[in-house]
Amino acid sequence: MQILLNNLTREQADTFGLVLLSSGIDHEIRRGEQGWVLWVAKDASEAAQNLLKTYLDENKGYKTSKETPWEVYPRTWSGAGGVFVLLVCHIAITLSQDAVSFHRLYGSSARHVVSGEWYRCATALLLHADSVHLAGNLVGMAVFATAVCSVTGWGVGWLLILASGISGNLVNAYVYGYGHSAIGASTAVFGALGLLSSYQLLKKIWTPGSRFQILLPLGAGLALLAFTGSSSHTDIMAHLFGFVSGVFIGLVYYGFARVPLGWRYQAGALVGVIFVLATAWLQPLPG
Repeated sequence: MQILLNNLTREQADTFGLVLLSSGIDHEIRRGEQGWVLWVAKDASEAAQNLLKTYLDENKGYKTSKETPWEVYPRTWSGAGGVFVLLVCHIAITLSQDAVSFHRLYGSSARHVVSGEWYRCATALLLHADSVHLAGNLVGMAVFATAVCSVTGWGVGWLLILASGISGNLVNAYVYGYGHSAIGASTAVFGALGLLSSYQLLKKIWTPGSRFQILLPLGAGLALLAFTGSSSHTDIMAHLFGFVSGVFIGLVYYGFARVPLGWRYQAGALVGVIFVLATAWLQPLPG
């Protein structure tokens, strides 16, 4: 067997496979690192090429898909991984009976962030004031992180979410300046919501679809901002900057990554997430 076509969407692969099947040409459809791959027997390669060329010439106006290539990813339970990490961190810090010290060393203190301790923008995402604060973020992470990873893949999704959360905390620190401090994964949760919004926006631009698909995540984000902003303890600006960071990062990523990234890229991205968090967590420790 040899590769005939690669970097296909699932619908393209299925369509071309049916064309080959109708002429009795044996073929296989396999998932590749960047989309789906169509394989044929070596002795049938030339016949398959001619057949597909004829098919495409006769169907020049045919659009192979109303979906973007990103949607070939299967549903994932990646959000559960984030929930587990947040739970473990909160339990460990609670059992240490020294949460104040952890918040002092790792919280997103604007004074320290502006002074160059940028690692706090990452570590603050793993800290929570209490169980109620944690519970709200667990729900948001389970829902929105899972949705992002279903679109981008389980490794790249977490890297984009982490980047959105860090960026949101960084901008928040510089906007507030000295005297402000923030903790919690909500900046990353709203970053995930921003990533979904940019995905729906570009999906609408590149393929026909309902306006509701664009407005749904934007409306959900605004509704959540309004709801969480009702508490005097909520850092609504961190939520807003996380959301905006997610939108911009998503536009850049989806604008370039028009094909799904394979498991090597996913694994590399996940290693990057672990490296960033581990490095950030070790920063305040004495050398």
